[in-house]
Amino acid sequence: MSLAQQMDAATYQRAERLLVHNRSTLVAGGKVAPRWIGEGSRFWYRVEGPAGHRFVHVDPAVGTREPAFDHERLAKALEEASGSPAHAEALPFGGIEVTAEAVEFDAFDTHWRCSLDTYACEKVEGHQPPNMLEVPSPDGRWAVFRQGYDLWIRSLDTGEAKPLTSDGTADHAYGTQPDSLTYGQLLRKLGAPTLPPLVVWSPDSRRVITHRLDQRGVRQSHLVESVPPDGGRPVVHAYHYAMPGDEVVPQGRFVVFDVETGDVVPSQGEPLLMSMISPILFKRVWWAQDGSAVHYLDQPRDLKTLRLDRLDAVTGEVRTLMQESGEPRVEPGQVMGQTILRVLPSGREVLWYSQRDGWGHLYLYDLRSGELIGQVTAGEWAVQQILRVDEDERVVYFTATGLVAEDPYRRQVCRVGLDGTGFARLIDDDLDHAVTVPANEEYYLDSASTVGTPPVTSVRGWDGAVLVELERADVTALLATGWTPREQFTVKAADGVTDIHGVLHLPHDFDPERRYPVLDSPYPGPQKGRLEPSFDGEPRRDCEADALAALGFVVFQVDGRGLPGRSKAFHDHAYGRYDTAGFLEDHLAALRQLAATRPWLDLDRVGVYGDSGGGYATMRAMCAFPDFYKVGVSGCGNHDQRIYHLAWGETYDGPLDEETYIRSSNVEIADRLQGKLLLIHGEMDDNVHPHQTLRLVDRLIAANKDFDLLIVPGAEHLFFGYEAYVIRRRWDFLVRHLLGVEPPAGYRIADVPLNPNVLAALG
Repeated sequence: MSLAQQMDAATYQRAERLLVHNRSTLVAGGKVAPRWIGEGSRFWYRVEGPAGHRFVHVDPAVGTREPAFDHERLAKALEEASGSPAHAEALPFGGIEVTAEAVEFDAFDTHWRCSLDTYACEKVEGHQPPNMLEVPSPDGRWAVFRQGYDLWIRSLDTGEAKPLTSDGTADHAYGTQPDSLTYGQLLRKLGAPTLPPLVVWSPDSRRVITHRLDQRGVRQSHLVESVPPDGGRPVVHAYHYAMPGDEVVPQGRFVVFDVETGDVVPSQGEPLLMSMISPILFKRVWWAQDGSAVHYLDQPRDLKTLRLDRLDAVTGEVRTLMQESGEPRVEPGQVMGQTILRVLPSGREVLWYSQRDGWGHLYLYDLRSGELIGQVTAGEWAVQQILRVDEDERVVYFTATGLVAEDPYRRQVCRVGLDGTGFARLIDDDLDHAVTVPANEEYYLDSASTVGTPPVTSVRGWDGAVLVELERADVTALLATGWTPREQFTVKAADGVTDIHGVLHLPHDFDPERRYPVLDSPYPGPQKGRLEPSFDGEPRRDCEADALAALGFVVFQVDGRGLPGRSKAFHDHAYGRYDTAGFLEDHLAALRQLAATRPWLDLDRVGVYGDSGGGYATMRAMCAFPDFYKVGVSGCGNHDQRIYHLAWGETYDGPLDEETYIRSSNVEIADRLQGKLLLIHGEMDDNVHPHQTLRLVDRLIAANKDFDLLIVPGAEHLFFGYEAYVIRRRWDFLVRHLLGVEPPAGYRIADVPLNPNVLAALG
């Protein structure tokens, strides 16, 4: 083979630099993660720079942004006190505790306190702050943690711990997720014993609520670990996993603990459906301001009714305050896990989210009578997040999408009176605004960007005015790699009527006189879409699109009908039609329209790739449209909803119906495969079980089809520890079969480092 037929290693190196964990180092000041001090009147954050990182302290009340401390002096003092090297740009800690007189941190296996006056650093003996596996009380006196299947509470003053419960069992445990989404295999690999308990503290720190998960009688799935750490015989791992149509599903009952009296108050209400996700994890449980009661959302299995209930924290009595029913389901937000409603501080009213008029809007209800007071927001746009309610001024602040014609997914910060009058956008631009609000709601952090405009992060008051600017992202290093911003487009869906939106990632050194192979990166949802309106919008955005563009592909992403974020009709278009996988006919229609004005799109060379739901969509594309999609890499795909999560199939494809579910099964159309296919699955995937891919393999073999298969021993759904190898194998397959050249021989992608926020994100 001649050198002209082999891709050089330098191209892979450029692509590797654009993987998400590397790309973040190429954008200075791109993200601000505030860490509130006290109730949030002040905060600090860590900013990355070319040489390392620094800590910044912000006081919005006086409009100041300044170093949290003298980094050079602290590094020198810490080095002298510890005897270990410390550098100002790379201090050996990632977080701090700030007071008026000192800064505290953990470094070199010791907790330190460094005076901001003298910069003398001293060890703090016996310091036991809450760790990432504990949930501290608002007053900082207590922390709840899990031990086995029970909950314990620890005094943060003395370190003394005592049990809150003692009767927990493996299938009847306190404060935990259903087995099917506990990331058990990942936690075992990370050496983490558990996730933080699912609890919510009352505002006065007197009470804490959790649920007791009942998985008794729930059917089990099994994984076989072929290469256990001890090198011995294969190990079988069993876990509860409810599938569509199962009679027995995970349920939970709330329990309230009074920290002062030791009283345990079980809920007298009916058990809650917890087939996949805890309502506490989804933030659908709220304490009343005075700590006397808990409000929570509940739904029956068919999801056609959404109910707001009140649990009395003293008696355990439960009563329904209001409810709404509708077809095909009623949602508290379109995106899975999104909850857009707010019980007002007085406890007398609720801002209720509903799509009853075809769009996601707010309605004000009287909780004492259950009567509708009035519709608060209206129009062909959708509320996405309630930011603040000023009950005295009778105003609500929120973010909404659909107000910017160029990109209906961009979020705008708005306000309106609770009587529905006085609607206004707070910021006079058409950028996307990602907003973070502290507990005291005195101000908000605003990150303003677009897919092609680097973010500017500021602290703003509720009149929209900038109180203090924090960061302006510097993308000089990113541009130096050859990267260019995504190109946005609007085309018609396959119906010829509906506007759909997407982006193109262009190859480096793009030449419009050339023709480029196209890679479709679908995600079918319908619990979330692929598009993100901000500059750096992971995790929704495909984590490899920029890297694959660097290899010489045009990467195409579009949100077709059936995905969330727009009207109810747009989202409901997928219900009972999961087989369309994000409406692949919309993908074909979009690409053909784009190619009519962009002759550099080579529609004779179209590939497709994705993981999980994207893995399903990849296989669906290859079999449903075999003349269009020529090459595909499908990772850990949920190819048959009959044997996947109950909550997934029954939420998005409806109650188990053989005709509907067979129609959406990739196994049933495997015999239509024509192109080049690589299937990848982790042996220990406890989310999308490997039998999903192996049943597909069985049908492909029966149909006498050629394909490639990679089963990764020990890998779970995220391929943790194997990411680099899986990425390289995906690149090699696409380069070889779509670009028509050989990948660089022996190239090895560096191991992907563990994101320190992984466990926090899982919990």
